[in-house]
Amino acid sequence: MGTEQSASQVRVQLTTSQPDIVLPERTGAILVNTNFRRYALSSLVNTILENEKPVPFDFLIGGIFLRSSLDDYITHHGISSETTLNIEYVKAAIPPVHLASFEHDDWVSSVDVLSATSPARGCASQNREMPGHERILSASYDGLLRVWNMSSRTTATSPAAGNGGHLSSIKAAKFVSPSRIASSGTDRTVRIWKYHEAPGDLPTVMSPHIELYGHQASVDSIAVHQPSSRLLSASADHTLCLWSTKISDAPAAPDSSLPANSSRGAKRRKLGPAVSTSQRGCLSSLKSHTAPVSSVIFAPNDPTVAYSTSWDHGLKTWDLPTSTPIDTRSTSHALLSLAAITHLNLVAAGTSARHITLIDPRASATNIVAMTLRGHDNAVVSLATDPNSTYGLVSGSHDGTCRVWDVRSTKMDKEGRIGQSMYTVGRESINGESRTAGEGVKVFGVLWDPDIGIVSAGEDKRVQINRGKDIGSHAQS
Repeated sequence: MGTEQSASQVRVQLTTSQPDIVLPERTGAILVNTNFRRYALSSLVNTILENEKPVPFDFLIGGIFLRSSLDDYITHHGISSETTLNIEYVKAAIPPVHLASFEHDDWVSSVDVLSATSPARGCASQNREMPGHERILSASYDGLLRVWNMSSRTTATSPAAGNGGHLSSIKAAKFVSPSRIASSGTDRTVRIWKYHEAPGDLPTVMSPHIELYGHQASVDSIAVHQPSSRLLSASADHTLCLWSTKISDAPAAPDSSLPANSSRGAKRRKLGPAVSTSQRGCLSSLKSHTAPVSSVIFAPNDPTVAYSTSWDHGLKTWDLPTSTPIDTRSTSHALLSLAAITHLNLVAAGTSARHITLIDPRASATNIVAMTLRGHDNAVVSLATDPNSTYGLVSGSHDGTCRVWDVRSTKMDKEGRIGQSMYTVGRESINGESRTAGEGVKVFGVLWDPDIGIVSAGEDKRVQINRGKDIGSHAQS
């Protein structure tokens, strides 16, 4: 009988790195039934902590979330029931709920946020943006940029084409700083805008500042490094360009790239009686891809290095000072989106084959693919990391959903261990209705801001905001 009892129980040592949920010092190894799953373990931790209101917890063994019973885990890994299992517990993420949607006149291609923690703030001393005064930037297929407040009111709109605006659809937009915005589109240009919010009831101004010429096709992705005043762009012409966001640092635009109505050799374009804009070229053009370049980012810890993805199935690492590709990782599918998971030295790439590939871009890496994340039903066209997490990211797909991932949430599949999403965020515009392949609700862009939440843009002509209390708060463990 004693043998039967020991076989159905196992000792566990519960630990956490979150100081507000640490067990009392006297707590040692605990004997629990091997049929315990997450819920029973969570109840156990709440009992020991004497929580009046139960807190949901997640549990990790060997850095992987427990998604089965302890017995299944022990059997699968060939562990003796006499072994003490070291189990880490963390506060569970809460499903993101819909907060607001901002309606547009056409498809919304891209979103960005200006908040107290935005990269665009850099080391700037301007610190007006406090809770409640965050701004959301949206780019639309109608050729306009819009800045929104958190009350879903448009505070500024970019000028139309005749007054210095884009000539056609905008594909990407970023805050460069609290007073500058960058955008790019199918008119083959990158544009820098001045943005100024006047006090009181005075109007907010978004005015043309610089037109950047150098690409020969649609410019579909941009990345900004605010401290160095540098900007990267990725184009359907198979190239990338490196630009300066300062007029004084930017070379003249090449005559061959200027619009037909510009004077050859002109440095400024007259837009109206009192408005003109500077025309500039790129610092360097980066050529190596053999198909449209879908996405580009600066390396998180080194602004002289960049990563790019392309329809040619490749992830390239670039040395920007020399405009040289220093490494290429080839995959089996077109790569459409990109995000860096800094803590793990990985780059996440969304694919046309509906999955996300985690790639180690370091030259010393022996395996190209570190892990595959599966769950989407259509192309994964946008990625952003969880700002509160060292393991999390969010993806946007043409299937009409965003998915929240933690790379420690995995399951076994016929191809081995694969990542599975924690939560799925649908488009509020269809109220839970299922759409084949995301018809009418494709997601085109997504980001994750610690103050605002998950912000996504889509074919339903909306910017959507979702937020879950405590999402990502466990991931520093």
